[in-house]
Amino acid sequence: MNIKHTLMAAGALLLATGSAHAGVVEELRVGVMQHNICVTNCKNADKEDGPSVNLELVFASPDFLSWAFEPRPYLMASINTAGDTSFGGGGLEWAFNVTDSITIEPGLGYVIHNGETSNPFPDGTPQAYDFAQENLLLGSEDLFRTSLGVHWQFSEKWGAEVLYEHLSHGQILGSGRNQGVDNIGMRISYTFGE
Repeated sequence: MNIKHTLMAAGALLLATGSAHAGVVEELRVGVMQHNICVTNCKNADKEDGPSVNLELVFASPDFLSWAFEPRPYLMASINTAGDTSFGGGGLEWAFNVTDSITIEPGLGYVIHNGETSNPFPDGTPQAYDFAQENLLLGSEDLFRTSLGVHWQFSEKWGAEVLYEHLSHGQILGSGRNQGVDNIGMRISYTFGE
């Protein structure tokens, strides 16, 4: 993973959250994700193994984002235990209450990954075919991350969440292949503060 880019993105995110609450970590979330699952287009599913360990820090929503339903900034990392695509980055997550203890949490972010971006072999060769059958071709080192979680706060400090995430450059950040990757899993959360 390109640490320089990840640190630059994390620093920019923290600078962008300038407010009285900026930098205040509200939650730590840790979980396990099934990597490269089939959701809609299954021809690219199961090319990579897993699971992946998912870590996330969630910050207080800065005052200047109150007009946008108070999204909370996050920094995250996903480490693939099989040595396949790992990634890290940041973004914003919203929380919409369903009940006093259950929230729906959509998110939008930006990540840098260490997976394959293109096929190194000439088109039409057996080597190119074999490489494409075994690897996700993500088309760009940086990807958008969209996510959707259902979070259950079962005590004052502890919660649990089912999370789905999709990574793709959407033909906006990169060129060429845009196979994307889908992951699903569960996380536990710890809420800081009083």
